[in-house]
Amino acid sequence: MSEINIRKDHVNLLWTGGWDSTFRLLQLLLIHKCNISLFYLIHEDRPSTGIEIRTMKDIKNYIIKKYPHTKKLLSRIQYHAVGDILPDTVITSAYNSILKKYHVGSQYEWLARFCKEKEIRDMQLSIEKPHSAEEDYWGQKLNLVLSESNVNSEIVYKVGEKFKEADLYLVFQYFSFPIRKITKIEMAKIANEHGWNKIMNLTWFCHTPTNNMKPCGICKPCQQIINKGFGWRISFVRRVISFYYREIYWPIKSFTRSILIRFGLFSMKGDA
Repeated sequence: MSEINIRKDHVNLLWTGGWDSTFRLLQLLLIHKCNISLFYLIHEDRPSTGIEIRTMKDIKNYIIKKYPHTKKLLSRIQYHAVGDILPDTVITSAYNSILKKYHVGSQYEWLARFCKEKEIRDMQLSIEKPHSAEEDYWGQKLNLVLSESNVNSEIVYKVGEKFKEADLYLVFQYFSFPIRKITKIEMAKIANEHGWNKIMNLTWFCHTPTNNMKPCGICKPCQQIINKGFGWRISFVRRVISFYYREIYWPIKSFTRSILIRFGLFSMKGDA
């Protein structure tokens, strides 16, 4: 196995070029002045992969140009293909057990396998606080098992040691959640105070871009962006399509899926 050393002033960050992980990147670089190892996991089937890679390049170049001192803090982005991650029966079995109770994204399973393979014990994942109190059951459960941890004189959140024998720990022990207590709206306010708006507006979020490389308005990230008050980042036409999808198509689809699950004809596999 290849080992990635974790020093006191060093952070491993999963970066996608999205709003949350870019906000975290700026915090680490411009406030905490940490050395950062950046990781991007290439999901071979995701149509937005090329856009995300170009977005990260553009953002990184802009940051270094505007804040030259950050160049020495940033490593080259490490790209790894999801399909190349070694299998791990312990992690996969634990993830499948979790799926029987909660709808959990499949990315956590392969991210955990990746971190175990590379011997990374503290990969920072940028998962924000929900915009409202209406959070899914899985999010509520995650909050219950997280405990505060001090990293580089900053509070982040990790799954507590008291859950060491649980399936949740077997999968999530490799991650920390530094912005779990911050909403997107709060990030926007902080970004504005620090003059990061132009950088944040370069970020990308859509998983299934249109033919002219614009946000589709109907994929899960686009729906989340709209629900969290950032609909202005999607064109008016696409917001209309999104409304139809959300209010008419999705309820019918969800009802049909619930019936199939009830009769054992549909697998509750997490979304990527």
